[in-house]
Amino acid sequence: MAEDIQQKLEKYRTAPFDARFPNQNQTRNCWQNYLDYYRCQKALDAKGVDTSPCDWYKRVYKSLCPLSWIEKWDTQREDGTFPGKI
Repeated sequence: MAEDIQQKLEKYRTAPFDARFPNQNQTRNCWQNYLDYYRCQKALDAKGVDTSPCDWYKRVYKSLCPLSWIEKWDTQREDGTFPGKI
């Protein structure tokens, strides 16, 4: 399974189609992948498992989200004021 994920990450170019977000506006998709990345990190860290499968979410949100949003959300997470549930 880890090899499959590694192969997908190597071939990754941009965010694939996600049926949950069929419209042109990808704001919600960006937000959801940002949350999914940190939820994945938190869950796998708690289990003491390798967190490399979470890199998929990171690549997707980095390709969809404006850099200013990511920086703002990172700052909010550090300050404890982030509005999302992670």
